[in-house]
Amino acid sequence: MQDRLPHEKGFHVSWDQIHRDSRALAWRLDGHGPDHGAWKAVVAITRGGMAPAMIVARELDIRVVDTISVKSYDHQSQSEPRVIKFPDMDVVGDGTGVLIVDDLVDTGKTLEVVRSHMPKAHVATVYAKPMGRGQVDSFITEVSQDTWIFFPWDMALQYVQPYRGA
Repeated sequence: MQDRLPHEKGFHVSWDQIHRDSRALAWRLDGHGPDHGAWKAVVAITRGGMAPAMIVARELDIRVVDTISVKSYDHQSQSEPRVIKFPDMDVVGDGTGVLIVDDLVDTGKTLEVVRSHMPKAHVATVYAKPMGRGQVDSFITEVSQDTWIFFPWDMALQYVQPYRGA
């Protein structure tokens, strides 16, 4: 068997798949908000959480949508996360009734930072890795820690040589 780099153990997600999985996340969250099952706001963790948050907000008819921007990656290398843009804290407060949405939890470090600002929020991700699962209240699909998820907003279609022949 040939050795692979960590990012070569890839899980490729299409636009259709992220849409289906984000809708599944919305269905899982439906009726579980603290206000008779409703959520008062969605906060997307930018940038990866924006597409899933939009879909969840649409499916659950949540009209208050904001973002928190946390920088922890430069391409494929991870560093300590830091918040570079906060949501309207007068609206989200301690997070009560707020749904925080991201595409993926990896190590959980980004969500630790987010939770420190909105400790009572419900955190939901589409995909989860084992190291970060403890930071997430709801998710759809778990992948192994050594899997690199290729999201559609990071990819372009191109020709690939067949394994045999030409």
